[in-house]
Amino acid sequence: MSDPKDNLLNKILDFEFDLPTANFSFSDRLSRENGWSLYFALQAIQEYKKFMYLIAQSAEPLTPSDQIDQVWHLHLLYTKSYWEDFCKNTIGKEIHHGPTKGGQDERNKYKILYENTKKIYFEVFNQVPPPQLWPSSEIRFSEIDFVRVNKKTHFIIPKPSFLHNV
Repeated sequence: MSDPKDNLLNKILDFEFDLPTANFSFSDRLSRENGWSLYFALQAIQEYKKFMYLIAQSAEPLTPSDQIDQVWHLHLLYTKSYWEDFCKNTIGKEIHHGPTKGGQDERNKYKILYENTKKIYFEVFNQVPPPQLWPSSEIRFSEIDFVRVNKKTHFIIPKPSFLHNV
């Protein structure tokens, strides 16, 4: 007899985000909105699926990397896909997204939750989370100065690496 946990993981991993009839798919949108290659966006979706499996199995709260959180935010915009197809019909329960309330106590709490999430990831999947999608806590909680920018009206010029902490 198969393990129900394995069945759930397989159902989540088999979940399809990109509709074959879509000219502009979920993956395309994720890639464009984050300035990622399509390959990186597809990797982020796979890691999101693993993270959602961990949440579905965990009795304690978990915290994603920023990259995984971007997949989650976009998935939440696809309300039918998220709430009905994914949560209800695939996972079998509602999974809510709870953002931080801000402040030092919350920063400390989320750093601990993030480290615990990566530890559980290793225990469940028997591998270290890929660092390009699950960076260190120092990077995860310091590179968070994001704004939405219209590239048709604004130039985006990266800072030289020696200015990243300025």
